[in-house]
Amino acid sequence: MKIVSVVGARPNFMKIAPFIRAIEAYNAEKPAEKIEHLLVHTGQHYDDRMSKVFFDSLGIPEADIHLNVGSGTHAEQVGETMIAFEKVLREERPDWVVVVGDVNATLACSITAKKEHIRVCHIEAGLRSGDLEMPEEINRLVTDRLSDLLLTPDRLSNENLRREGVPEEKIRFVGNIMIDTLEANRQKAASMTLEDVLRDNRLDPDRPLPETLSSFAVVTMHRPSNVDRRETLEALVNFLLREICRREEIVWPIHPRTRKRLEAFGLWERVADHPRVILLQPVDYHAMLKLNMEARLMLTDSGGLQEECCVLGTPCLTLRWNTERPVTLREHGGASILVGNDVAKIRDAYESVRHEPRKPSRPEYWDGKTARRCLQAIVTA
Repeated sequence: MKIVSVVGARPNFMKIAPFIRAIEAYNAEKPAEKIEHLLVHTGQHYDDRMSKVFFDSLGIPEADIHLNVGSGTHAEQVGETMIAFEKVLREERPDWVVVVGDVNATLACSITAKKEHIRVCHIEAGLRSGDLEMPEEINRLVTDRLSDLLLTPDRLSNENLRREGVPEEKIRFVGNIMIDTLEANRQKAASMTLEDVLRDNRLDPDRPLPETLSSFAVVTMHRPSNVDRRETLEALVNFLLREICRREEIVWPIHPRTRKRLEAFGLWERVADHPRVILLQPVDYHAMLKLNMEARLMLTDSGGLQEECCVLGTPCLTLRWNTERPVTLREHGGASILVGNDVAKIRDAYESVRHEPRKPSRPEYWDGKTARRCLQAIVTA
C-alpha cells in the first residue's frame, strides 16, 4: 500500500506527527505488509518560525516533496496547490491520499485526488461551525463530501456527517489525533522551565523578564474576524491592557498577521511597551504546551488550543462566536466558553472563571491512541 499524506499549515503538523509514527510502528511489526509513505508539504506555512521549527520539535521527518506554494489569496493557494499536487499524484499513483484538518491544502489536495480517481481519507472529519463565512468551514464541507473514509474526533462529528447523508460505512470514530501529540510531548513540556520558554522566545531580547510570574494569561489571536478591523482589534487590546493586566501578566505569542495589523492601526507601541505584557515570537509546540500547562487563563481564537485546554483543564475564553469543536465547551464538560469579540461578554466570562481551579476533561477516545485507529481504518477499508 502506498499513502501520500499532506500538510500545509501549522495545525496540520501536530496531527501528522503521530500518524507517521503509527506507520513506522506498523511497518516494524508487519514488514511483509510494509506501507510506503510519502509526506507532501504544500508550503502554506513556509518560514522557519511557522513551519520548520514544528517539524524539528515534533520529530517529523523532512517532507519527501515540497510544493512551495507560499502565501497568497485563498484562490491562489488552492489553485497553485492543485496544479502542483496533480503532478505528484500522476507520478506517484498512491492508493490513498490522507488529508488532515481544514486548511486550504486539505481542500485542494482532496479535490485533486478525487479528479485523479485516488481514494481520500480525511482525518478530523465531521467538524462543523455552521459559519460559512469561515474559509475553514468551506474546506471542511467540501473535503468531507469528497472523502472515501471520514475519521472523526468525537461522536458529535459523526452526527454531523449522518445529517448530511454520508453513508455509515464511510464514517469511523477514531478520536482526536491532536491529543496523541499532547500525550507524547507532555513530559518534555513539563520538564521545561517557564523562565527558559520566555527568555528563549521573547520578541525583545533586551527587555528584562519579571522576577516572578505567579499568575498570567496567555493570548493568541490571528483570525481575520479579530484582527483585520481596527475597531475590533483596538477594543480587544484596550480590554487586555486595561483590565486583564491590572490583575495578571499577559504572555502573548504574536502571530505575524496580528503584528502587521497592530502596526498598521497604530496600536503596536501600546502593546509592545506595556510593562505587564510579554511578547513572544511564534513558539514551537513544546513551549506553547508549557505555557498552557502553567497559565491561569487562555484567551484564543485557535481551535487546537481549545482542545488542549479541555484536556489540561485550563479555563479558555474562545474569541469566536462559534466553534467546530463543541465537545470542548463547558456545556459538554470541556473548559471553553465562546465569547466572540464582544468586550462585555469577555469581561463577564473572565470574572466568572478567573478564580476557578483547573478541571481537566477527556472526551471519549482522546487517549493518545488515535493515530493507530486511523491507520487501522485505512488498511482495512
